[in-house]
Amino acid sequence: MLLRIGSAAILAFTLVMGAAQAQVAQLQTPQLQAPQLPSPQLQRVRSLLKMPDPRGEFVRLCAPHMVGRWAHPESVCGCLHDYAAATVEDTDLREALLRGISETGVPTIEADWVPPSKQSQIGPTFTKIAKPTLQCMFEPAS
Repeated sequence: MLLRIGSAAILAFTLVMGAAQAQVAQLQTPQLQAPQLPSPQLQRVRSLLKMPDPRGEFVRLCAPHMVGRWAHPESVCGCLHDYAAATVEDTDLREALLRGISETGVPTIEADWVPPSKQSQIGPTFTKIAKPTLQCMFEPAS
């Protein structure tokens, strides 16, 4: 976790410094100059600091809960992630739902995972994702 935070801080610093340098260069150069590509060093730093794909991380956490239940746990977890991300518009509810699935293997939202003002929306959220969840689990894509 500390490595991710440090990596994110370095990446943010690099991007901010690059943007600041670009603004200074733009002020000092004629406006008709063609845009320049990032330096090879900056490209290497960006590629080294790429954060993991949120969907891939979700599937990695979810799949162990699905082993033994389904023939293709990664497919079920990926499908659940995609439907939750596409169907649940509210960020807090979506994050809580994804957390519940990745921690238990089934759609779950604990009341303390969402702000009190949104706890009344937990039931309607489950109603909204019920059919897609069943499709992920029982009608996998061929």
